[in-house]
Amino acid sequence: MKAVGIVVEYNPFHNGHAYHLEQAKKVAQADIAIAVMSGTFLQRGEPAMVDKWTRTKMALASGVDIVIELPYVYSTAPATDFAKGAISLLSAIRCDAFAFGSEDGSIQPFLNTYQLISQHRTEYDSLIKESVQTGVSYPKSLHYAYEQLSQKFPATYIDLAQPNNILGFHYIEAAMMLGSQIKPLTIPRIAAGYHDALQEGASIASATGIRKALASTGSLQSVQEVLPDASFHYLQDWILQYKKFASWEAFWPLLQFTLIRHSASELTRYAEVTEGIEHALLKAAKTSNSFSSFMEKIKSKRYTWTRLQRMLTHIYTGFTKEQLKSFQAPSTIRLLGMSTKGQAYLGVHKKDFTLPLISRVASTNDAMLAVDIHAAEVYSSSIELGAQQATLPKDYQMPPIRF
Repeated sequence: MKAVGIVVEYNPFHNGHAYHLEQAKKVAQADIAIAVMSGTFLQRGEPAMVDKWTRTKMALASGVDIVIELPYVYSTAPATDFAKGAISLLSAIRCDAFAFGSEDGSIQPFLNTYQLISQHRTEYDSLIKESVQTGVSYPKSLHYAYEQLSQKFPATYIDLAQPNNILGFHYIEAAMMLGSQIKPLTIPRIAAGYHDALQEGASIASATGIRKALASTGSLQSVQEVLPDASFHYLQDWILQYKKFASWEAFWPLLQFTLIRHSASELTRYAEVTEGIEHALLKAAKTSNSFSSFMEKIKSKRYTWTRLQRMLTHIYTGFTKEQLKSFQAPSTIRLLGMSTKGQAYLGVHKKDFTLPLISRVASTNDAMLAVDIHAAEVYSSSIELGAQQATLPKDYQMPPIRF
């Protein structure tokens, strides 16, 4: 059985994802699709709007055959490490290819870009360092260095200012650096860009646009046309049960409490908290009545919104620099769900996997899994605060979902 891998967050699963999934199977000529999906906290440093089990159900209902979890260590990491974790797992579960959505839509410019940067790495790193030292943010410095190189060595390259192109480049970089035989494929994004707002009458929208529409209207009906029926109904069930979707705005009182209960020196223990930012975090936390007002006080040229949110995620979950340093590569493949075809694939190929497949974590003693379980517990407690009873599944007790 031939498998194509996809790297996803499904926050939430929408019609654009359904198109990408269909095209990935078609282009790869694959029998099944395997999604490596972020758990409860995401790459932009924010909680997923619904938990990973609900998003797994959305995926399986819409044609994904196997869902495995991208561990917290990687799901909340900068793009380089996010990609490394994802491609490691798709390789370990023996995918023949991986397919990613991109603004460019053609694979050769990605390969050209990888070759350009890898062949001129010393010069590239030097340009980045020079730019950062002038006070420019790291992502902007990366783009500056890339522009300088691409002008010096002309060819057909990708636009590294586009978010999906950036991730796609890092997926290919990870596959090359890992020496993986997995084949890269790209699917052009259609209809809606990464940050585009929801357009009236559209059938496809970005996940960002969907979340913004939900935040502004408070109505699921406002996004119904851009969601598969299964996703709409799972979101409907969620909001009936919990009255809110997870977001930093919804979690602000808990995040504020978490910040101010620490001293500045204690905050420096947590991953990505550097360069004295802890003092600004504390000062702003004590004088802000919402997450948005808090962020306006701490954002700067040096710190992107995403980097700040990742710091806050690590503080919120208690994930330390020491823990981060202790993890070098994924240690297990955690199975979240499977279709009948997915189960058949596991039966045929499991003996060839290069990491152990974990379906029940309660009896598994693994440090990286322990971080995932803890993050899920923090997330569940945040969602259930104020509810009459706890109803979210206990992560360490959950078996894989069968669809």
